[in-house]
Amino acid sequence: MKGKVYIVGAGPGDPGLLTLKALDLIKTTDIVLYDRLVSDQILDIIPNNVKKEYVGRNVGDNYTHQNETNNMMVKHAKEGKNVVRLKGGDPFIFGRGGEEAEFLREKGIDFVIVPGITSAVASPAYAGIPLTHRSLSSSVAIVTGHEDVQKDKLVVKWKELTNAVDTIVILMGMGRLEQIVNELISGGARNNTKVAIIESGTTEGQKTLFGNLGNIVSKVKNSNIKPPTIIVIGKVVSLAEKLDWRSKNNA
Repeated sequence: MKGKVYIVGAGPGDPGLLTLKALDLIKTTDIVLYDRLVSDQILDIIPNNVKKEYVGRNVGDNYTHQNETNNMMVKHAKEGKNVVRLKGGDPFIFGRGGEEAEFLREKGIDFVIVPGITSAVASPAYAGIPLTHRSLSSSVAIVTGHEDVQKDKLVVKWKELTNAVDTIVILMGMGRLEQIVNELISGGARNNTKVAIIESGTTEGQKTLFGNLGNIVSKVKNSNIKPPTIIVIGKVVSLAEKLDWRSKNNA
């Protein structure tokens, strides 16, 4: 009898944001295949009798790495094991969950999708930045800054985004930050448009760098901010100081 694969979102890092369903699954499954962005605190919750295998992929890793992960899921399921494919954030928000589900369907393996809280929403919230606000933002775009290397060309229309939405949230954007900023300004964004870069959001190591489109690149170069990061661009960033609930709660 075949096992089943559960494609599970582990949330943004804070173990308190793990869903009840995800918590139950990682405690009762046969094996957990986990990504680089799953926090150590969440991995510590997994019982010793549940096998853990790291399948994380770093920028620059061989592209075939994903194929190996896909085949591992199928192999374990065909052996009758229940598999939790544990991903940081939400598996359907730049988490390759859709691609993995397609592969499982093609191979005749049953799967279940368990959503998680995406860092695109949680990290700004932990930095006191609401992505929407009746006075400041009626629209949000969540965009990847690191597109598939096998694409013939980049398809994110940065210049068009400038005038299309009030708030832009960028995942995996540090490597192309300067290019992204230049394209947004070329599209009409003002140099004084506010920017926040949040590192390791929702974790104890969270820190935020503030600036604007005119100075954020130089600020990053003079800082020690590093991935994983969430970049937020728009007027809502101006609320961060007023709504900084974490610092005030820890004071």
